[in-house]
Amino acid sequence: MARPDKVAAVEKLTELFRSSSAVLLTEYRGLSVGQMKDLRRSLGENATYTVAKNTLAAIAAREAGMEFLAEDLTGPTALAFVTGEPVEAAKALRDFAKDNKALVVKSGAMDGAALSADAVKKLADLESREVLLAKAAGAMKGKMMQAAYMFNAPATKAVRTMDALREKQEKAA
Repeated sequence: MARPDKVAAVEKLTELFRSSSAVLLTEYRGLSVGQMKDLRRSLGENATYTVAKNTLAAIAAREAGMEFLAEDLTGPTALAFVTGEPVEAAKALRDFAKDNKALVVKSGAMDGAALSADAVKKLADLESREVLLAKAAGAMKGKMMQAAYMFNAPATKAVRTMDALREKQEKAA
């Protein structure tokens, strides 16, 4: 018979898996309590960093439809449940891991799809959403300027041709 505290823990983890836009698995072996506190702070309000028993986390992952995460739930594993922008959480983990070699990103999941450790690193290397939107807006503005120039070109050419013809007639007269 399952213990009520473990059933509650699995239900809570399952809800976190389902409500998160991304889940990032890390190994925290060798980090002190102070370092873990700093890591939680660096993740911000858009992510919840939780240490859970691997067996309970594996059961919750299966119930949430993320069976592929169960194979990485070995050793001391902590999960970052991201409710906001996954790029920001991946960057926070990457930056923290640079200063603290004990933190290792194992894998993750985003929108129900598996992410390898390399994919999480690539996610961290992406520019922020605002920067990408600004670049897209700049590219669209450039194309709009090109289109406006192309639409004005025939009229401008016609005016220049008429001016040249007028000057030629004035010289001939």
